Amino acid sequence: MTFEAIVIGGSYAGLSAGLQLARARRKILMIDAGLRRNRFAGHSHGFLGQDGREPGQIADEARRQLMAYPSVEWLAQSAIGVKKEAGGFIVSTQDGRSFHGLRLILATGVVDELPGIPGLQERWGKQVFHCPYCHGYELNGGPIGVLAASPGAIHHAMMLPDWGPTTFFLNQVFEPDSEQLAGLAARGVLLEREAVIAMGGDTQINITLADGRVCKLAGVFTQPRTRMASPIAAALGCEFEEGPTGPFIKVDAMRETSVSGVFACGDATVAAGTVAIAVGEGARTGSAVHHSLIYREVR
Repeated sequence: MTFEAIVIGGSYAGLSAGLQLARARRKILMIDAGLRRNRFAGHSHGFLGQDGREPGQIADEARRQLMAYPSVEWLAQSAIGVKKEAGGFIVSTQDGRSFHGLRLILATGVVDELPGIPGLQERWGKQVFHCPYCHGYELNGGPIGVLAASPGAIHHAMMLPDWGPTTFFLNQVFEPDSEQLAGLAARGVLLEREAVIAMGGDTQINITLADGRVCKLAGVFTQPRTRMASPIAAALGCEFEEGPTGPFIKVDAMRETSVSGVFACGDATVAAGTVAIAVGEGARTGSAVHHSLIYREVR
């Protein structure tokens, strides 16, 4: 069987892309390993109409709605390889099967590489976050920490006073210049230069510093590096561009990669990391793939 499009990745961007194609009555296959990036978070915020819902509930409801369309098939597997051939692509999965598609959508996402501080990993998505718009409001104006993990920490530190009194833990990673220091002072941000050696706490988060002091906070924001969750884009020869947190798949205005017939969307293409943006990017990509299929038929 030949599918008109195969979507690798069934999280928010992939589901949204698939929905556009399903509504265009195109035969599609969704391949998903079930590892959403935001699976560590208890609630999702900032997505119109879904604010405050559990991320898994949003994804499950979206999948239920998508699978109501008869032209959609779902495979709960990992895609481990793709071979480009005349007229399309052959996608191989971990269970040894292969599938042929005319177009390919990579909604494969990214993996967050967190700072190696004891106690941080266990609190990721619960008390330690990367997106103020997703989680800042729920800290209820309490004291907030910004843990520097990259030069991009300055943007976090400048933003977060809108959500609560902010302490910027430089952690021997970043040192603001004179202009940045003036901006931080204007925003009321406190600076802490002592190294962070551990995180603990349950309802609040406790940051232990190298000199033994403990800072009690409502939440902490940091800037993880990201890497591709799947090697498929690189194996296909897709071009990448360097973003603020790591490499991202390069796409054009129609969401097509440098490899003809391969499209991409979601966190693998844009350093945003919110459900709302992933859904929007997926919708753009699904409609672009539909147009691509139309032009293929005309030619």
